[in-house]
Amino acid sequence: MIVGIDKIAFFTSPYYIDMTDLANARGEDPNKYLIGIGQQKQSVIPPTQDVVTLAANAADEILDEADKQAIDMVIFGTESGIDQSKSAAIYVQSLLGIGKSARSFEIKQACYGATAGIQMAFDHVTQHPKSKVLVLAADIARYGLNTPGEVTQGGGAVAMLITAQPDILALDGQSAFYSDDIMDFWRPAYRREALVDGHYSTDVYIDFFNRTWNQYQAQTNRHLDDFKAIAFHLPFTKMGLKALRSVVHDHPSAVGLLEQFEFSRQYNALVGNLYTGSLYLSLLSLLANSDDLKPGDRIGLFSYGSGAQGEFYSGKIIADLQSQKLAEPVNHLLNNRIKLTISEYEKMYQQGLPMNGRDYEFDITKDHNRFVLAGRKANRRLYKDTKNRI
Repeated sequence: MIVGIDKIAFFTSPYYIDMTDLANARGEDPNKYLIGIGQQKQSVIPPTQDVVTLAANAADEILDEADKQAIDMVIFGTESGIDQSKSAAIYVQSLLGIGKSARSFEIKQACYGATAGIQMAFDHVTQHPKSKVLVLAADIARYGLNTPGEVTQGGGAVAMLITAQPDILALDGQSAFYSDDIMDFWRPAYRREALVDGHYSTDVYIDFFNRTWNQYQAQTNRHLDDFKAIAFHLPFTKMGLKALRSVVHDHPSAVGLLEQFEFSRQYNALVGNLYTGSLYLSLLSLLANSDDLKPGDRIGLFSYGSGAQGEFYSGKIIADLQSQKLAEPVNHLLNNRIKLTISEYEKMYQQGLPMNGRDYEFDITKDHNRFVLAGRKANRRLYKDTKNRI
């Protein structure tokens, strides 16, 4: 029996800033951002969207009523959780109308959470072939205005449906993983912005990639020439390129893998960092944009979560992959965004629910997405389904 990714969708804010504009505003050479970091644009998340609405809007693109009835597990990977107790998955399950006979829970391990969810989903569907599992990866990356990490902010969500006999990517259940107690990035409960040791984190990321890649080769006897492409967790796109270069060197497969990497980072370069969703946006970018994928091609996936956890695993392209069908909704979303000035971005960045817990109501008339955050009352977040007016 084959188990893997049957459907995948992406959602982000309708607002963005241009990295050249940000570089000019911060007194930096634009090429530091465009080439040195590898970013072109960055999504800016309005206060009427949070990880719950981002994930719900992404999943709404792919789920039909049959899916909602068959889903018996909802797994939400995020490090931008909205509650210390109640999972974001419960909110999404309710907003989407997924049946109540489903396990729904949240996983946290920095940017690795969604990968843990996929592995759990794979095991569940392997044991229960009629089941479907919705895996959600949603985050909002915040480092603060005028900080070194500002260029690697962003946000969005990727939704994936894991099933038997999938239509997109077949997973084989083989993976290599490595973890260690490392302080390269962390988000204390008393802060809205993350703390990061940027250069150290990049070094750890590359080290974990090499460790898991070498372990994977030893376990599976697969090597670089067995892979058509490798998709990476991309907090910024140059990071994945550095990791790939650390293993390809002068290998005969180097040219092809580097060419495919360019396809895999196209969307990430236009969105920025979405933490748990970054690897899977990279996978979607590869599947949607590469003109050279064929049935049976093996795709490697490297997942990394600071603190730290790394995992390398792979899947094979299914015969009926339709790249154009995957590309159309993402291209439409990204091509119809509204460009903000840097001052407009700074104002939007500072908006949000008050940290003191008081009641608050947002103006949602400018947010035309189906699921929105309308505010808070009596310490309860108020979500609205604008399609069904609930």
